[in-house]
Amino acid sequence: MSTAMMNVTLQELREALQARLDVVADRALYEQDAAAHLAKLQAASETVDRLAQALPASADSMLRHYLERQSYVKALDWLKSQPF
Repeated sequence: MSTAMMNVTLQELREALQARLDVVADRALYEQDAAAHLAKLQAASETVDRLAQALPASADSMLRHYLERQSYVKALDWLKSQPF
């Protein structure tokens, strides 16, 4: 994977992680329609999983560690600290 493609993947992963965390924090939707909240959370999680699987073997080991253990806040913090 080229550096440019890796940067795009990391940026997409960063956005997907933020979107997933935003869904988790959306208490209003959960209280209004728990099924819709769950569906939105599942979709966001699938996006994160798909992007995590797309990372090359050379991806940072800490990022992989955070993603494998679903430490999404830590993964997002790591991604935000990267200059891409």
